[in-house]
Amino acid sequence: MEKLSDNLKKIFLAGVGAVAVTAEKSKELLDEMVEKGELTVEQGKVLNEELKHNIKKTVKEKVNVSVKPSSAEELSELLDKMTPEQIAALKEQIRKKETEAADDEKNADDTDDDLKDPENE
Repeated sequence: MEKLSDNLKKIFLAGVGAVAVTAEKSKELLDEMVEKGELTVEQGKVLNEELKHNIKKTVKEKVNVSVKPSSAEELSELLDKMTPEQIAALKEQIRKKETEAADDEKNADDTDDDLKDPENE
């Protein structure tokens, strides 16, 4: 599990590094444009803030790390980190799975009954 944690940490850090490099390059580009007179300093600051916001938004939407807990303790930690919306979605998934399992069990029982019922022969 430690190896998985290390790999997830590396992936996360790579993403953060990419965001940092992108933000740094965009700042350099904006500074260059300000020097050339293509943008005012205020416009450059506003544009830089917009770029940072867009990058953060994109990373939030596109970066998705999934973790599979290997113990009850890890599962509990994951549940503690979930938002109420995520917990509600998880509960709904559990309800659906329980319904499917109950239906499957009922169908299996019906099939068993048919096999044992002498009238079907």
